[in-house]
Amino acid sequence: MYEKTKTLVDSTKFQNFIIALIIINGITMGLETSKDIVSSIGGFLGLFDMFVITVFTIEIILRIYVHRISFFKDPWSIFDFTIVAISLVPASSGFEIFRILRVLRLFRLITVVPQMRKIVTALISVIPGMISIAALMSLFFYIFAIMATQLYGEHFPEWFGTLGASFYTLFQIMTLESWSMGIVRPVMEVYPLAWTFFVPFIFIVTFVMINLIVAIVVDAMAEINKGESEHLIDEVHISETHTNENIVALRAEIKELKDIIRSKD
Repeated sequence: MYEKTKTLVDSTKFQNFIIALIIINGITMGLETSKDIVSSIGGFLGLFDMFVITVFTIEIILRIYVHRISFFKDPWSIFDFTIVAISLVPASSGFEIFRILRVLRLFRLITVVPQMRKIVTALISVIPGMISIAALMSLFFYIFAIMATQLYGEHFPEWFGTLGASFYTLFQIMTLESWSMGIVRPVMEVYPLAWTFFVPFIFIVTFVMINLIVAIVVDAMAEINKGESEHLIDEVHISETHTNENIVALRAEIKELKDIIRSKD
């Protein structure tokens, strides 16, 4: 019974079935946002949602049965367990938020698709580096926001009248959304040399800082791929070692067999 269950849980067909179910459930959740569709096939969508959560619950129970205590040592398994548990909470009075949180069920694609899991693992591993860059970027924002408020706040209070307004305006400039025609050029009509303030800000924050974050993520992905390659190479070496040992043992047995045949002759 245990071996059959383990084979089922680890099988590719079962994993593909779960992936397909998650994708279809995502489509049905999108359909539920349409009042016309809900009024026509809302009952069917509700039954299908019950079917999905039933399958997910059975899957979690089977995985706990197969992996037992090691299931709760795996962060991805805990993630799946939490999402399914949220889905099981009845969306009655006082718990309406849990009905909305059902959409978190789609995040299970991350755990069942290896490439998605690899990307998330890389993002988690670079959090310390990203925090350092975010802190440095915040320092630049703070300095430039103070300068912008003092330089341009008098004539452009809607953009730079307060420190908070300057922060938001600089964030808009960082995203390059209408930064030239919408903000900088109007400011330059009053302060012709304003470009000497905004261009260095864009260069430092938008091009340097953002690219540093991208570089950290790419480096983390490269490290993960390198680790997987080294693990694969180690497995190949181990397999070759076992193969060579088996060949040596087989040769010894053949030699012994030849010696026995010769002695009989």
